[in-house]
Amino acid sequence: MRTRDGSRALPWLYLAPALVVLGALLVYPVYQLGLISLFRYTQAQVSGGQPAAFRGFGNYTDLFADERFWQVLLATVVFAAACVGCTLAVGCALAVLLTRVRVLPRLALTLAALGAWATPAVTGSTVWLFLFDPDFGPVDRILGLGDHSWTYGRYSAFLLVLLEVVWCSFPFVMVTVYAGIRAVPAEVLEAAALDGASPWRIWRSVLAPLLRPILTVVTIQSVIWDFKVFTQIYVMTNGGGIAGQNLVLNVYAYQQAFASSQYGLGSAIGVVMLLILLAVTLVYLRLLRRRGEEL
Repeated sequence: MRTRDGSRALPWLYLAPALVVLGALLVYPVYQLGLISLFRYTQAQVSGGQPAAFRGFGNYTDLFADERFWQVLLATVVFAAACVGCTLAVGCALAVLLTRVRVLPRLALTLAALGAWATPAVTGSTVWLFLFDPDFGPVDRILGLGDHSWTYGRYSAFLLVLLEVVWCSFPFVMVTVYAGIRAVPAEVLEAAALDGASPWRIWRSVLAPLLRPILTVVTIQSVIWDFKVFTQIYVMTNGGGIAGQNLVLNVYAYQQAFASSQYGLGSAIGVVMLLILLAVTLVYLRLLRRRGEEL
């Protein structure tokens, strides 16, 4: 980028305040996370009873040799992928619906969605637990399931958490995609409808290509949010489920760092999560650039 006077430094001067804030809020904590992951750092070191012992990549070696870590990683990837797919599907479907309803239904749906989005994760998780409670929840009574416990089984517990995650995440996708649809010229959609295209064909062949930059943003945001889900899992499965059957990486890192006082090992898990998310984001953006997309 070049300004009128030929200087390349001016844009960076405008960005400098934001970069300073990001550096203070992101770079330094990440640096500390990586630093702690290289040490044997337990409660003894925190209390000052023993000095921190440098282990290099010893924490990572222990982590990768732990079979439980790979099981939790696989569960996290599958769970996050399911959450992202369902969130995008629900959000995009409701965004299209907003363009087809009148003002009052659109306003009611938007307010309801924003209410779900604004609800704190702890509150939302508690409400969903009550709805599916085997003794007092209305869902089991409506479905005629008696006193079925949704949090007892591994897959039913993951399903329950998935529903809550989608419920509190789809409004972001819905509002963002709806704004993108409203920016598409009406003549384009009218021409597709006159050519006999079905609503699904209009979305797949017209809207989705035009909205690809927006869909890229919401997809990456959803991947980041859903891969590092903590509150919903911790609250709804009581810390990871029976015998840790519903553990994900964020909860596993919490258990290692705070429940077991293995702060170095917990930090190593955090670094691995950060690298995975960076890799997924960079690969996704690279694939889009190869297709000629501008972001």
